[in-house]
Amino acid sequence: MELKKVTDPAFGRYGKVVGNVDFTALVDALCQTPCPQGVVYEPSVEELEALPVYGWLQKTSYGEMPIQIGYCNGNNYKLNALEYHRSSEIDVAGSDLVLLLGWQPDIREGDTYDTSKVEAFLLPKGTGVELYATTLHYAPCNAGEGGFRCAIILPKGTNLPLDGTHDAGGEDRLITAKNKWLIGHPEGGLPEGCHLGLVGENLCVK
Repeated sequence: MELKKVTDPAFGRYGKVVGNVDFTALVDALCQTPCPQGVVYEPSVEELEALPVYGWLQKTSYGEMPIQIGYCNGNNYKLNALEYHRSSEIDVAGSDLVLLLGWQPDIREGDTYDTSKVEAFLLPKGTGVELYATTLHYAPCNAGEGGFRCAIILPKGTNLPLDGTHDAGGEDRLITAKNKWLIGHPEGGLPEGCHLGLVGENLCVK
């Protein structure tokens, strides 16, 4: 799989680099968070949300909507699944990492997605990107052997447990958490009940 940079024009379909923001303090704080052998995701972390960048992102990137800053850290080399939200997501790299991305309009009948359409992008340490609501994504992948750390900024409440059941059929079956629609791969090791609509290879960056 070809690895492009987030500065490559091909990234423009999926998002944009967040400019004019000093992410130094956020990256420094990320370096103090756990980086396990597996993957850990924390939607909202008080220490990260106490940083000045929180107010800037809330005001300028999310139009004063309530937001949360959490992290996704660990070691991962495979696609495993793709998800999307009804909002943009901002990712800030605490280490070099790889994003595997798809495009929501490429989802086909039966909520299936051909993994051959997925593209890989290198997100360098200290860089932030906005992933558009139409961008399919999941846990980042390692760019090296030392694991990855990534801050995840989303509207407040995203990825928290659901309050009710979702059995309306169609796209409703993809909802696995608040503001989270998920399509898994049969080899992705996802919990029972997830829609396994990724067709093709479970892509690996290693």
